[in-house]
Amino acid sequence: MEKRDKVFEKIKEMIVQELGVKPEIVNLEAGLAEDFGADSLDALELFNQIESEFLITITDEAATDMKNVQDLVDYVANSVSDDYFG
Repeated sequence: MEKRDKVFEKIKEMIVQELGVKPEIVNLEAGLAEDFGADSLDALELFNQIESEFLITITDEAATDMKNVQDLVDYVANSVSDDYFG
């Protein structure tokens, strides 16, 4: 499994848990606000969880640009240490 696929699977789990959505609606094109109904507080909590899980920092500027799951996966995959996956 590729790094991006592993990142997506973990982020999908976090979205399902944090935002209370059904796993089948979580795909790369899904919008955080449009498809999941996430408000800014929901997004902030999700970003905080992602930072803690992957041991990365999501800048305010980057967070503002993240509109869908693909944006999250791309950012995390580019930021996370390869050591995370063992």
